[in-house]
Amino acid sequence: MNLRGEDIVEKSCIKSDTLIVDQCGHDGYREYEKDGRKIRIYSVNDTGLTKSRNYAIKKSTADICLLCDDDEVFVDNYEEGILTAYKDIPEADVMIFDIGNQKTIHRDKPTKLGYFDLMHVASWQISFRRKSLIENDVYFDERMGAGSGNGAEEELKFLTDCRKKGLAIYFVPFVIADVAQTKSTWFKGYDEQFFINRGNTTRYIMGYVPALLYAVYYSVRKRHQFNRDISWFKAFRLILKGMHENRLGKN
Repeated sequence: MNLRGEDIVEKSCIKSDTLIVDQCGHDGYREYEKDGRKIRIYSVNDTGLTKSRNYAIKKSTADICLLCDDDEVFVDNYEEGILTAYKDIPEADVMIFDIGNQKTIHRDKPTKLGYFDLMHVASWQISFRRKSLIENDVYFDERMGAGSGNGAEEELKFLTDCRKKGLAIYFVPFVIADVAQTKSTWFKGYDEQFFINRGNTTRYIMGYVPALLYAVYYSVRKRHQFNRDISWFKAFRLILKGMHENRLGKN
């Protein structure tokens, strides 16, 4: 949002073609080339993280795409490693890669991911064959994510939608980047609204019964991270409140 002065391409050590969506209150476009890579920047009069991602998917012309947040720093050979992985696993539609300082999936060889594995994936890890998404009409749900007012979990919704459409999702233990510990645009701590949003999004993605079971697991498993005034039981009740509120739709 409001990209000014600082060159995000250089800051993130990006050495491949790049498409940037800058949500800045007006529409515009510019492009330039640097060191053999093409940089395209779309300025848009819109807000919302998932809207930005969908816009980028539609404007891209690449075969293989990689999501990138503005706090990533890429390793030197990330492009070669990603393209090699897709060449080695030609049936893969979506690939999840490792982040050096934010390891989420502990596998030492390429593995096809199941449903529960997807719960541990962050957006910075996701790459995909753009053609697979377009042909199957899979995009990010614009009712979720930063700027939507409904909390996060948009990555899980996106990946579960990919699975429902029969797309093959693989994890490859190749480190593509590190992620800086910057302040989140949406996470304000484990306050009451966080858990209410969690109930809404998990019911929307999973359905009522699986979301209920997940609420028990999450409340107990993550209890040591919660704010001091929120016990695991209070967190569970707040998640239930969000599930029953169900503002994202019946499921």
